[in-house]
Amino acid sequence: MNLPDQFKKENFENILIYHYVEELVGDFREYIKENYLDEEITISDLPFLLRIRFKDNSTQKDLVKLFRVSNGYVSKILRKFEDLGFITRKEDPNNRRRKIVKLTPKGIEKTDEILTYIIKWEKEHNMDKNELKTLKQLLFKFLKS
Repeated sequence: MNLPDQFKKENFENILIYHYVEELVGDFREYIKENYLDEEITISDLPFLLRIRFKDNSTQKDLVKLFRVSNGYVSKILRKFEDLGFITRKEDPNNRRRKIVKLTPKGIEKTDEILTYIIKWEKEHNMDKNELKTLKQLLFKFLKS
C-alpha cells in the first residue's frame, strides 16, 4: 500500500483516524477493482449484499438507515439483486407492509466468493493473527462508544 506523504512512522499518532479509514477504504476499492472482476456486482453493490448476508431479517428500511441513502436507491439495488437471483423479499408476518430481505442459495454462493477476496485483502497487509485480532478489538471498541 502506497501511503501519502503525510503518513510517516514517526508521525502515526498525529494522523486522524478519519485519514486511516479513508486510506483503508481506498486500498480495498483498488484491490477489488484489480482482483474481483464481476459484471453483475459493482463495488457500490458489495456492502449491501454483504450486510444482507450477515444481518438476520434485513428490511429495505434497515438498509436505508444503515447506509444513509434514499429509499429509491436501495430499492433499485434490491431489484437488481432480485433479478440476479441473489435475494428474495418476503412479507413480514408481523407487519405486512415490511418486506424481509433474505439471500438465496445463489446469493450465499456469491457472498462466499466475495468474502474470499476480502480475507485475501486482509492477509496481504502482513499482520499476524494477534495483531489482526487486536486491531479488530480496537475498531470494535472505537465504533461501539
